[in-house]
Amino acid sequence: MANPKVLIPFYSRTGTIEGLAKAIAEGAQAEGAEVRLRRARELVDHDILSSVPGWKESADRQNALYAAPTAEDAEWADAIIFGSPTRFGVVSSELKAYVDGLGGLWAKGALAGKVGSAFTGSATPHGGNESTFTSLYNPLFHFGMVIVPPGFADGVMFAGAGSPYGATVVSGNPPAGPTEAELAVARFQGKRVAQFTKKIIAA
Repeated sequence: MANPKVLIPFYSRTGTIEGLAKAIAEGAQAEGAEVRLRRARELVDHDILSSVPGWKESADRQNALYAAPTAEDAEWADAIIFGSPTRFGVVSSELKAYVDGLGGLWAKGALAGKVGSAFTGSATPHGGNESTFTSLYNPLFHFGMVIVPPGFADGVMFAGAGSPYGATVVSGNPPAGPTEAELAVARFQGKRVAQFTKKIIAA
């Protein structure tokens, strides 16, 4: 059975969503997946970036570690797991810009049949994680992707962290985490996506 190729495009301002992305990658790699971690880039100008304490430094650090996601990455992948913090209850503009840039692949059906999944995070328990999943999954339906959430398919899902829609983090303000329970959900999600992707590419 061929090893699946998994793309994890994410946006993370402080490194919290990055933590979930890395755990998802670990779970997928444990199932033999080849993984590409990619960080969406800022859309704001230098003055705004520099006006928020720590934002520029965090962006510079992460951008040195992760290339920006491209349409070629999406075409390469058998599965794509999108990650974003919630911004007023929806996906961040940085990750949404990447999703919007996949219109050329959508137009030729190049994303149809690929596996799709998502993860997100907020500062508070009712900060919009579930509605952000909706805003992330809607484009995947348009792309014709096969959605694979973690569901309540493993014991880690019953520890009070994450959600059946995907891994989540509730970071607080200032942000802290992800917790070990949240990371365990993320690892399971990566594992589950890789397992299903194996079946799909073998069909």
